[in-house]
Amino acid sequence: MTPPVDWRRPGATVGDRLFAALAVLRIVVLLNAVAMNLYRAENFQRPLAGALVVAAMVGWTAFATYAYADPARRTRWLLVADLAVAVAAMASSPLLKGDGFNATVPGFWVAAALFAWAVQYGVLGGLAASVCLGATDLLIRDGISQAQYGNVFLILIGGPIVGFMASSLRAMAVERDRAERAAAAATERARLGRAVHDGVLQVLSLVQRRGSELGGEAAELGRLAGEQEASLRRLIRAQDAVDPETPGGVVDLAAALGALESATVTVAGPGTVVEVAEPVATELVAVVRACLDNVAVHVGPQAPAWVLLEAVGDRIAVAVRDEGPGIRPGRLEQAQAEGRLGVSGSIRGRIADLGGTAELSTGPFGTEWELTVPRGAGCVGSRP
Repeated sequence: MTPPVDWRRPGATVGDRLFAALAVLRIVVLLNAVAMNLYRAENFQRPLAGALVVAAMVGWTAFATYAYADPARRTRWLLVADLAVAVAAMASSPLLKGDGFNATVPGFWVAAALFAWAVQYGVLGGLAASVCLGATDLLIRDGISQAQYGNVFLILIGGPIVGFMASSLRAMAVERDRAERAAAAATERARLGRAVHDGVLQVLSLVQRRGSELGGEAAELGRLAGEQEASLRRLIRAQDAVDPETPGGVVDLAAALGALESATVTVAGPGTVVEVAEPVATELVAVVRACLDNVAVHVGPQAPAWVLLEAVGDRIAVAVRDEGPGIRPGRLEQAQAEGRLGVSGSIRGRIADLGGTAELSTGPFGTEWELTVPRGAGCVGSRP
């Protein structure tokens, strides 16, 4: 005989644990049924037949405990047979005890089959089994007393309630597993990020810098190293963006901005996924791209630029900075008067539509745009 499932083992499902508890319940209600039938032995008009029915209940309890222990054996036919045995034991009561009997032969023993349906099939399964057992209890009686009505009422509500609880426990287990997978993925991302930052990316950055200083063929090697560094950063962010638990219509803003990284553009962000509504992410990426386009046009195609993403409190901030000569006073106003709306439309207009602000700082140190958007503009937040 296969040993009962150990509900404490790692990986045991909610169903395994509930059926393990149900196995204990089967034994308890069987002992109660045997004791009550012995106590009320004088109520049997056919004692031998009654003893055979009780023995059949004992045998079925042993078989059901064995059968339900393995998930592969929890088939529809096993559930149907379990309920049929309970109905048959209940229906035998008027034949064994005669008309006007008070308690059925199985008594509370039928609850095991009822709860098995509830655990396996949820609310609807519990309701179906409750109706079968409750209808049988009503049909085998000549009349309905207050106590008998109460028993049927408990049967009718017990199945759906247990089914609802079983379904809820399964849903909670799914949420728990999802949270554990997300935490494990976050830990692995952090470990990988530290390893890459401390190793490969630093070496590639060093090769790029030293190659530029040495010139000649070394400069070409440095350029290739810079391209590989940018590609590797994009790959890491793309891996972070692949998150099956992210709700539909929500994207990781850090990964979306990371796609803009290149040999001249460095993107930095928090060590968490920054979730925003997809339209918000699209607009913010478009604004940052417009800022970077301005750097390439007005500072130079090889001019370095930096993008910094922060998610703090009730806002999300994105800073775009370069080390160019800055924007001379009056230049933006002149461009707007001439109908060139790059800054006012592509940058400030988009941010204003999101309910945010776009602050410009410029001077001999370079140019920096600080773009701030409230979380209320469709932002979901950040998580590991």
